[in-house]
Amino acid sequence: MDIAALSMAMANQHVRSNAGIAVMDNSMKMMEQQGQDLMKMLEQDSPAAPHPSLGKQIDFKG
Repeated sequence: MDIAALSMAMANQHVRSNAGIAVMDNSMKMMEQQGQDLMKMLEQDSPAAPHPSLGKQIDFKG
C-alpha cells in the first residue's frame, strides 16, 4: 500500500471516529435531559387516587 492510500485510509478512519464520538455525545446529553425531566415529574404531587369502592356497584331502579 502506498503512502497516499494509507494517508487517505487513516483520514477516513479519523472522520468516522469523530462522527461516532459526536453522535455518542449528543445521545448522552439527550439522556441527561430526559433524566432531569423524569426527576422533575416524579417530584411533582400526583393527584389523589379515587376511592376504592366508588363505581363498583350500579343501582338499577325501574
